[in-house]
Amino acid sequence: MRVETPEHVTRLLKDVHAGDREAIDRLLPLVYDELRDLARQQRYRWQGKPALNTTALVHEAYLRLAGGAAIDWQNRRHFFRIAVKAMRYILLDYARAMQREKRGGGRVPVDLDEAHLVSEEEADELIALNAALERLEAVHPRQSQIVECRFFGGMTVDETAAVLGISPATVKRGWNVARAWLYREIRQDLTA
Repeated sequence: MRVETPEHVTRLLKDVHAGDREAIDRLLPLVYDELRDLARQQRYRWQGKPALNTTALVHEAYLRLAGGAAIDWQNRRHFFRIAVKAMRYILLDYARAMQREKRGGGRVPVDLDEAHLVSEEEADELIALNAALERLEAVHPRQSQIVECRFFGGMTVDETAAVLGISPATVKRGWNVARAWLYREIRQDLTA
């Protein structure tokens, strides 16, 4: 049995970028379990409630990654960093749809197994978090990436360090500073 290396995944990502549609089919089995683990972390992210369908989130993220704009994938780490960002935006899209529905903005199309990614109560919090995270990204991009990996990706300190190519100590410092900054920003947004 052949063990796939990170270099093999990187080669497939480059082939996908070059337009090789068969490379997408070969890539999915190699990254599926890790994408599923990232998505599974989201299930209990919102106050410990199972707020989403893991399979739906994985498939939606993969479809966006494989079928979207041609990304010049640098390596396997780059792929998973972008995957975490895709999951963040999928959750945000569903939160915004919930808010539109709550305000009577029409019917929301249900996607992939009628997945409920976030509850109505959590939609406001997710949108406030995203707004604060975008402000953080403008002033401290690395801290924003750390939050995406740790919060949206459910990655450990060591996993985050590996994906971002930085030390675990840098991740810990960035995580602590970012959490305090985001907490202050979100409180201001929700009380304004």
